[in-house]
Amino acid sequence: MNEYQQRLYELLLEKNQQISASQAQTWIELLWDDFETTYAKAGREYKGSEMTAKVVAQWIENYGEKLHEFVAQNPKYKDMLNEDPKKMH
Repeated sequence: MNEYQQRLYELLLEKNQQISASQAQTWIELLWDDFETTYAKAGREYKGSEMTAKVVAQWIENYGEKLHEFVAQNPKYKDMLNEDPKKMH
């Protein structure tokens, strides 16, 4: 996890106490990849990790406290975010 992603991970854990540390890390990776992939598919020039971090931070500020509700409505992500009972919060 790079420095930007580490800060985003910490921000998400502050915003949402309903998810575990491993789920927060997975969310950051999914959001990061989703933004970069969508941006590239749109034919946009890559602006670097700083821009990606800025956008993902905005998503976390706006939606971070409710991300755990997203899984219930979108089973596609359920397997990616399933809690491993051996991992602690």
